[in-house]
Amino acid sequence: MARPGDLPTAILRLEGAVILSLAVFLYVRADGGWLLFVLLLLVPDVGILGYAVGPRVGAMTYNALHTTVGPAALAVIGILAESPVTVSVALVWFAHIGMDRMLGYGLKHTSGFRDTHLGRIGRG
Repeated sequence: MARPGDLPTAILRLEGAVILSLAVFLYVRADGGWLLFVLLLLVPDVGILGYAVGPRVGAMTYNALHTTVGPAALAVIGILAESPVTVSVALVWFAHIGMDRMLGYGLKHTSGFRDTHLGRIGRG
C-alpha cells in the first residue's frame, strides 16, 4: 500500500490537481453554469452508500463512481450527441475525481473505506 509521503503518491495527488484544474478550465470555456457545478460536485460520493452493505460492496460502488472511465464515456457521448449539458456533467464528474485525488482520497480497497491506493486516510 502507498505511503502518504512517497513520490508516487505525491505524483498521483499532483495528477489529481491537474485533472481538477483542467476540468474546471474546460467547464468555464464551455460556459457551464456554476449552479450546476455546485449541485453536482459531490454527487459521485453517493457511492459511499454501498458501505451500508459492507466493505466489499462499498469499495465497488465507491470505485465505480471515482474512476475516470465513467466521465470519459459520458463526455464522448455528450460530444457525439452534441449535448453541452452532458459534457458539462462529465466535466464536473472529472473535477470531483481530481479534487478527491488531490486531497488524498484514492480508490478503495475492500479491507475498508480508509484503505486506498493513495495510502490510509484519517488518523491511525
